[in-house]
Amino acid sequence: MLTQEKITDALNDVLVPGISRSVSDMNLVQGIELQENKVKISFASTALAESTQDWISEKTREVIKGYEKGAEVEIEFLEKRPAEINRIKNVIAIMSGKGGVGKSLVTSLTAIILNKQGYDVGILDADITGPSIPKMFGITLRPQGNDSGILPVQSANGIEIISINLFLSKEDEAVIWRGPLIGKAITQFWEDVLWGKLDFLLVDLPPGTADAPLTVLQVLPVTGTIIVFTPQDLTTMIVKKAVKMAQQMGKAVLGVVENMSYLYVPEINKKIEVFGKSRGEEMSLAAGAPLLARIPIDPELALLCDEGHIERYDSEVLKSYGAALATVIPASNKLH
Repeated sequence: MLTQEKITDALNDVLVPGISRSVSDMNLVQGIELQENKVKISFASTALAESTQDWISEKTREVIKGYEKGAEVEIEFLEKRPAEINRIKNVIAIMSGKGGVGKSLVTSLTAIILNKQGYDVGILDADITGPSIPKMFGITLRPQGNDSGILPVQSANGIEIISINLFLSKEDEAVIWRGPLIGKAITQFWEDVLWGKLDFLLVDLPPGTADAPLTVLQVLPVTGTIIVFTPQDLTTMIVKKAVKMAQQMGKAVLGVVENMSYLYVPEINKKIEVFGKSRGEEMSLAAGAPLLARIPIDPELALLCDEGHIERYDSEVLKSYGAALATVIPASNKLH
């Protein structure tokens, strides 16, 4: 006999083509009406092409009849905007006061760690003129959708990603836009993308404190920021600028990450501080937030990024970063 619980379980097996998350995980299930062996299910048609809607209808009937062979299944699709569908518990902005410090790398590693910890994670690449996230994850597929919204593209391990590079005809095509247009694109990535249910959406911000970072901190419900820096003389001033921007916008600084902190040479078992002595503790005090990680210059990591296999990276530093993240992002933040 059909029950609400059985129907809900069945819908967990109906995956959305192109993203491989269930209709439940994408929060597309809008209603279930059950009367004896007759069931009516309402889905949102958000970002779903007609062929995708047909596939979901067919698969839904199949899984429900697996529980009750003689069930009568009626399916309808309702027009909804992504903003009505998305349920994102935490939005974390990855910031830096200047470019070239590895903000996109830290965003990607943070997403990988949270994904491994069992969270549902997405990345919004807000660095419109310098997007590098798709390259590191080896993603070349174009996002799909319809007039109501866009589906993000999924990484090999299930991280949802949206980036302007996924819409360009060539990945090296330059995006030569003025500030207002960049801000509009970032807003559209937030409002027009079907993210579904996410525990964390990480936003890779452009460097500095100008239009694009301001748009993110004003428009998106950012719950916290992570600030990235390198061990150089100008670091103190630059980190303080990013910290002050976050504070003035009322956004908490969850922690700081020092990238390119050192180069480990295994042959002599020595850490060489290529860019000078670590400023991790100093920057932690300046930000009033913990030092979450000191990420080394790692040739293996660089190679994996170039090859599009960053999700294969594993190291003691990554594990240590994961443990530190857990202290500032408690398990209670899990949506499901």
